Amino acid sequence: MIVTNLFRSARRLSAAALLALGTALPVQAETLADALVSAYRNAGLIDKNAAALRAADEDVAQALAALRPIIDYTASITRTWQFPNDRTVNTATGPQRIENTAETSTSIGISANLLLWDGGATRLRGDVARELVLATRQGLINAEQQVLLNGVLAYLGVREAIAFVNLRQSNVQLISEQLRAAQDRFEVGEVTRTDVAVAEAALASARSNLALARGDLEQARADFVRFVGRQPGQLQDVSAPAPAAGSLDAAQRVARRSHPLIRQQMRLVTVGDLNVLRAEAAMKPSISANARVSVADEFGEQASVGVTMTGPIYRGGQLSSLYRQAVANRDETRADLHITTDDVLQRVAQAWAQLTVSRARIQASQLEVRAATLAFRSVQEEVRFGTRTTLDVLDAEQDLQDARANLISSRIAEIRASYQLLSSMGLLTVEHLNLPVVTYDPSAYYNAVKTAPVRKVSPQGEKLDLLLKSLGKN
Repeated sequence: MIVTNLFRSARRLSAAALLALGTALPVQAETLADALVSAYRNAGLIDKNAAALRAADEDVAQALAALRPIIDYTASITRTWQFPNDRTVNTATGPQRIENTAETSTSIGISANLLLWDGGATRLRGDVARELVLATRQGLINAEQQVLLNGVLAYLGVREAIAFVNLRQSNVQLISEQLRAAQDRFEVGEVTRTDVAVAEAALASARSNLALARGDLEQARADFVRFVGRQPGQLQDVSAPAPAAGSLDAAQRVARRSHPLIRQQMRLVTVGDLNVLRAEAAMKPSISANARVSVADEFGEQASVGVTMTGPIYRGGQLSSLYRQAVANRDETRADLHITTDDVLQRVAQAWAQLTVSRARIQASQLEVRAATLAFRSVQEEVRFGTRTTLDVLDAEQDLQDARANLISSRIAEIRASYQLLSSMGLLTVEHLNLPVVTYDPSAYYNAVKTAPVRKVSPQGEKLDLLLKSLGKN
């Protein structure tokens, strides 16, 4: 009777442990999408990169401002004192004393300067600024991918840790029942004291593993708080997303087109080309128009209009050095593009291999669990006839626990590899995952500042103030 009850308990606990990842959860349980939305909203990395993007947007406005008239005013007031060395002078009427004098002069003027031509250097500066904006936008997308991937890994880490805690708890319960059965059989003389000691040692080991699993769960929860921004609730089961590519070659082709790091580096290559043209333009003369109007006490009103041309004659080789440096920097960005592309494609290949291996491991682990379950039940039956010992039962039970642990890890590894593959392809974004979250719009701020509006003066400036307030940055 004792062995029969033990068999029924083991079968019941085995089913509970095997379904640790797929237990029916209440409707209010948290989903992976919920965690990713929270991760995005609480990510400082998104705010950091969004701020960097706004700073890059301002470079476009500053480049445009350089093509507009520059108007300055000057105002001065001067007090002048005179202290003659010779205090007396001879006049027809005799010597006269010269007193100290003081005069006050004022002037006010307005000057305007407009760049007419500089070989395209200023225009190229604007082109560089716009390319850097596009490159920085890709950096924001890459940050978004990092945030979402960290959220996925944190969610799966908690799920895996909970599954292992459940597995270790069922193991402790099962071995506890085995220990009670061994003690009962020892009381009636069916087994020796050694069988009881073996069961006691196995129970101590199971409790140790349970404590370790609980420690891993606490660490996983801490990671969840770090990347998601709050404590995890009751987490729903999650399955691997639908494959985004049918083969490794197809996945790598998508990565070449979509990965933000590759697209960012392509923009930087364009920036390198433009900087070479800027270095060439710096060797050309520039022409500007200027005008000035001033009013002064001693001179009255003055006005002037002119055109000025300036250009380099000799600067000690500085301009040639700047050109060579621009060429070298351009070559470096081209090499960086090659390196970045290779790195991205390698990560795609690694994620694809991990996904393939995890799926194969799931199939093997399922077979292993079935075989270990059958072996465990057979050993338990053989114990009834005295052909097996308690140690044999514990060994078989340990093999079953190892098989279940492998199955849990394999299932989690498949989901983890699926999302890592999406990230390596450049598809782990809010848009691709269709998450219900309002993302940062990179074009809103750019459109507000690209014409270089003056704050609180122009209508565009007033709109910019409202936008800044909505971002919480004013």
